[in-house]
Amino acid sequence: MAQPFTRLLLATEGSEFDVGAERMAFAMAQRCQLPLATVLPLVSNPEYEALAPQLAARAEQEAATKIAGLRAQANAAQATLEVHVRRGEEPYLEIVDEARSRKSELIIIRRRGKRGFLANLLVGEMVSKVVAHAPCHVLIVPREAAMWRRRVLVAVDPSEDGRSIVAVAAGVAAQCGLPLHVVSVVTAEGLRDHAQGFLVQLVEQAQREGVQTQGEVRVGKPFTEILAAQETSESDLVVIGSRSDRRIGRALVGGVAQKVMGLSEQPVMVLHF
Repeated sequence: MAQPFTRLLLATEGSEFDVGAERMAFAMAQRCQLPLATVLPLVSNPEYEALAPQLAARAEQEAATKIAGLRAQANAAQATLEVHVRRGEEPYLEIVDEARSRKSELIIIRRRGKRGFLANLLVGEMVSKVVAHAPCHVLIVPREAAMWRRRVLVAVDPSEDGRSIVAVAAGVAAQCGLPLHVVSVVTAEGLRDHAQGFLVQLVEQAQREGVQTQGEVRVGKPFTEILAAQETSESDLVVIGSRSDRRIGRALVGGVAQKVMGLSEQPVMVLHF
């Protein structure tokens, strides 16, 4: 099976909140023998630089220090690293534009930061915007998370997108030699049979790729049951799809995905199709 991702992009501000994402990105680059691109967004605009040149210069010096730290991590992981500093008023836009220009397949980013009213509740505001607007899949990494080693859990609805989501999750599991756990959550008992029939197809799909796979249907609140399935299956990576509004060609992150991203103690991979 081919590697699911070959163009990785680490998005980091080099803060204490980014250490998990940085650790994950270097682990993935080392494990898969892939080069790692990194974008470091700096909040800046011409007015700020003109009115506060000393602060702007200090920000540049801090960025240089952060880049040196990233290069040291790359050397330790024996990974090839390319760092691009982007300046703009909105960090999320710089990250999204960098991913688009590089044709990145996976953005690796922290879960929370110190800014934003959502920071202490679920997912940082900037991170939520990256996930919503990203042109590719996004891996959200809690601060203490490490590379997955036990099991991959994938949560799906009985839809065609569900097949695509399972295909990516199976690729990730196969790459690491891990089993896959497929969960489908319905809100009422009367919907179980339909979901069960589709789940059987998804499990068979993954097994044909040589991945040890099992599945279950749960009834209840989707985010609650997904997190419960992650815990009972001892999965250390959660894969979930985003909703999308095809009328405007934009991914929507909210509800189930937002809560899973914010409450999971394990990395969460959000897939866009």
